[in-house]
Amino acid sequence: MSIWTRIADALSSLAKGEGLSTVFEKLRTPPERSVAFAIAVIGLGAKMAKADGLVTRDEVSAFREVFFIAPDDEANAAKVFNLARQDVAGFEEYARRIKAMYADEVDPLCDLMEGLFHIAMADGEYHPAENAFLLEVARIFGFDERRFSRIRAQFVPDAERDPYDVLGVAHDAPMAEVRAAWRACVRETHPDQMIARGLPEEAIRLAEKRLVAINRAWEQISGKAA
Repeated sequence: MSIWTRIADALSSLAKGEGLSTVFEKLRTPPERSVAFAIAVIGLGAKMAKADGLVTRDEVSAFREVFFIAPDDEANAAKVFNLARQDVAGFEEYARRIKAMYADEVDPLCDLMEGLFHIAMADGEYHPAENAFLLEVARIFGFDERRFSRIRAQFVPDAERDPYDVLGVAHDAPMAEVRAAWRACVRETHPDQMIARGLPEEAIRLAEKRLVAINRAWEQISGKAA
């Protein structure tokens, strides 16, 4: 059974009136966590796509860039998107249930936020309404301003970029500490690690932008020290 069939089955429960909290509770543990992750990105992404008042073809196609969809799965994928649009739950409720499911695990929530930023930037613009939407999701997830800014800088071209924030180290950290942080970030971005924490194999391409940002940050800091 493909992930799209499993997602469609889960969302069908919502369409039949089963509560969002019940659906996410069923998806709390591996391997169903990958289904929960996909539902979170699709559900929040579909609602965010309307935040700027217009759902563009670019934003819709962005889902294909986040998730690989095989030809045989296109019918189930279309069903998933339609069910997500029909669901009446607000994005805040989605975000709260997702936060409750992951509890204190930060990495999966960062993965999810990166997926949402990818969708937000699909049309080449970062609308103020999208920023407000993502800020509120980040607040519900418990992100501080530094973490939110770090993720935004990976996707928004004119966002302020601080390489030290990207690696999560202080500006006066010794190079040994910076190097260790860089290596740890690279390890955490490895596809095997991301799959282990619940990212679907179909969405591993989300790691690409993060790895680019991590390596660029290391090059900027190490270049200054050279």
